[in-house]
Amino acid sequence: MRTAQLARRLTRWFEVNARDLPWRRRRTPYRVWLSEMMLQQTQVDTVVPYFRRFVARFPTLKSLADAPLDDVLKLWEGLGYYARARNLHRAARIVSRERKGRFPRTVDGLIRLPGVGRYTAGAIASLAFGADAPALDGNVIRVLCRLFAVERDPREPKTRDELQSLAESLLPKGRAASFNEALIELGAMVCTPRAPRCVACPVASLCEARRLGLPVKRAKKTVPHFDVTAAVIRRAGRLLIARRPPDGLLGGLWEFPGGKREPGESLQACLKREIREELRLKIEVGDLVATVKHAYTHFRITLYAFECRVTSGRPRAVGVADFQWVLPGELERYAFASTDRKIIQVITPQPR
Repeated sequence: MRTAQLARRLTRWFEVNARDLPWRRRRTPYRVWLSEMMLQQTQVDTVVPYFRRFVARFPTLKSLADAPLDDVLKLWEGLGYYARARNLHRAARIVSRERKGRFPRTVDGLIRLPGVGRYTAGAIASLAFGADAPALDGNVIRVLCRLFAVERDPREPKTRDELQSLAESLLPKGRAASFNEALIELGAMVCTPRAPRCVACPVASLCEARRLGLPVKRAKKTVPHFDVTAAVIRRAGRLLIARRPPDGLLGGLWEFPGGKREPGESLQACLKREIREELRLKIEVGDLVATVKHAYTHFRITLYAFECRVTSGRPRAVGVADFQWVLPGELERYAFASTDRKIIQVITPQPR
């Protein structure tokens, strides 16, 4: 395959077919970095409204760095993968306060920022600073595997390193930004995971997988499922909410306290144990008020929320970062995961 021909066809196709996305306008290092952090493992259509809200609320790096983490988490609410929001805030403070607002311009420098991996660093370096750096996101990996008939599992480190080297060899000098975006766009719009539109592909005649008739889908792994419980505890018209520890998938968010059911444990026993471990409270478990199913990337949960009554003890933040007694109307001020938001919709009166 002639690399010059591949680059030429892709970039010409991209000039005509590129989507009009807000981060492609007024491209600055801050806007590129913000969009790439949001786009990690998240679809473009989901990111667009969040990006617009973020740049409206935090138009500059300094405004983001100066904001409380709670404000950032609240604005991020519903976008998922909340470690990204925490890393975003940490990185903003590092660049603003330790680097006087100047982003690193190289992959090696960018990768030192919280939450910036090899792909994100390559994307920022090429798109914001014109560096000759590849950007291997899931779309690009899929496109390269098909173009070059790579049948090995791209999740394996050795295969990933080989694809990184392949991407570097394909980069047209001085035009990495447009080439990277063209590859990403092709994977998102044409060379899709299921039912790729080969007839619309500008490089279909160069595709080895198409020529060899190789399958384009991989077998799915079994996704584990967990049962999780949550307690709706009331006192004098207020609800007890707890803040998750700062690390982990939903770190720093607020929740109705509870946790994962252990093998052989009833839902009620699970909830009593979790509330005792997290808040040092003894409770009586009442009626089931909500059942919420939710799928994360690598696992799924069913969340069962019960009305509960404290029988003894005063809450203490033992297994949680903090707790608050709040009025139902105050819940909107706090950042919750989408699962807990669905519980709120059930237990609080909705305006007509």
